[in-house]
Amino acid sequence: MTGEADRDAMASRLGRAVADATPSPGSPIVVVDLEAFDANADDLVRRAAGKPLRVASKSVRVPALLRRALAHEGFRGVLAFTLAEALWLLAEGVTDDLLLAYPTVDRPALAELTGSPEARRAITLMIDDPAHLDLVDEVRTSDRPVRVAIDVDAGLLVGGQHVGPKRSPVHDPDSVVALARNVLERPGFHLVGVMTYEGQVAGVPDDVPRRRAQSLVVRTLKKASLTQLETRRREIARAIAQLTDLELWNAGGSGSVDATTLDPVVTEVAAGSGLLVPSLFDHYRSFTPRPAAFFGVPVVRRPAAGIATVHGGGLVASGPAGRDRLPVPWAPSGLHLTRLEGAGEVQTPLTGPGAAGLAIGDLVWFRHAKSGELFEHARSAYLLQGDRFVEQVPTYRGLGRAF
Repeated sequence: MTGEADRDAMASRLGRAVADATPSPGSPIVVVDLEAFDANADDLVRRAAGKPLRVASKSVRVPALLRRALAHEGFRGVLAFTLAEALWLLAEGVTDDLLLAYPTVDRPALAELTGSPEARRAITLMIDDPAHLDLVDEVRTSDRPVRVAIDVDAGLLVGGQHVGPKRSPVHDPDSVVALARNVLERPGFHLVGVMTYEGQVAGVPDDVPRRRAQSLVVRTLKKASLTQLETRRREIARAIAQLTDLELWNAGGSGSVDATTLDPVVTEVAAGSGLLVPSLFDHYRSFTPRPAAFFGVPVVRRPAAGIATVHGGGLVASGPAGRDRLPVPWAPSGLHLTRLEGAGEVQTPLTGPGAAGLAIGDLVWFRHAKSGELFEHARSAYLLQGDRFVEQVPTYRGLGRAF
């Protein structure tokens, strides 16, 4: 975990950059530290141990940063979160290798995909039900084959209970083979891959301070999940090999790169949050966090000697409601949210030893709990190199895109 001295040093760096660039006083000012971003990218490549990394665009949402990640040796292709986004990234020249992370029912986008030779070559749809194939057939404008991959549920089964994201209804080798046969027997489709996202491993912190017992349980479940999943992947791979050859097997996430890459069935690993390291990724045993994304909001009130109130700041993350989904006041150090008000849409009071040193107009820098979602709240991001902003780049939203 980054110490208070590092957090105060970051506050000084950001303060110097803001003073030099004089960005708009609007809230929030979103910043990405390029040194941390690049170091995180290099660390992900190291952890992948030679297997290619596919950038999860949902965790980035800034074209310039997607391009920067893909420029690192070891990264290849994008894991997109909607078909409309994939078509747009292809048109923008970000990449010509796009795998959808989720099934789609976007009829106009599917019609566009089926009618474009370039899109059919570059984009792979994700399916887990024959109904997804039916929808493509209903709207297709060409009978040429569309690339598809099967999303196989990667949850842990314990005593009849399912642990992990509630994703695909396809779980065991028989159900995978049945869906694969459906694809192979229908004209207009080309089965090219499989995806197994073990979110209960990749997306859950396992070394949380003051939660030693809970962390031990999480690590035990992760180990059991990886053991069970490796066996199931092997069985599914053998079954599919009797039907066809696959181009890719996508798996994992930023929190599981080291473990996922050890599975010989897996050909590529997905990663996105590990590039920016939001606060939910602070407490993993598998890697050292280097926070790279921040947003700054100004102090607008001093209600009392021990309280500084900033304008806005209530950028709450998706997922189960809880304090871990709130933004973290990060720099300068010594600040925390109040339990009564938390992070507000219009104002956020901060307490702690760091509050006394803040004056009206000072900026407080927060970290979002999840990666990517921060950029839905800003039209642009400032890229920090050393003590200065070297570029201001548009986010998806700044380019008029909301996927």
